[in-house]
Amino acid sequence: MGVIAWIVLGLIVGLIADKVMGSPHGIVVTTVIGIAGALLGGWIADKLFHVDNIRGFFNISTWITALAGAVVLLAVVQLVTTRGGIGSSRRRGLHR
Repeated sequence: MGVIAWIVLGLIVGLIADKVMGSPHGIVVTTVIGIAGALLGGWIADKLFHVDNIRGFFNISTWITALAGAVVLLAVVQLVTTRGGIGSSRRRGLHR
């Protein structure tokens, strides 16, 4: 896939992942999350199932893999940055 296709894929997948996870971001961050999610999803699919899912822009497996990776990435980000995240009580001065 070309650079433009990666950006479009990242934007669309990022927007869907933001809606699924309920965490809206700006257009640039959403696109980066979508692209990083596509790379993460492809890497995980390769390691777990030994398949190459990033085959082309119009291939459904590319979109599903990218969306799954973006949702996982957003879940990890939310876990770390939300109230229940690791070390958040010390950052906010709420240590006991």
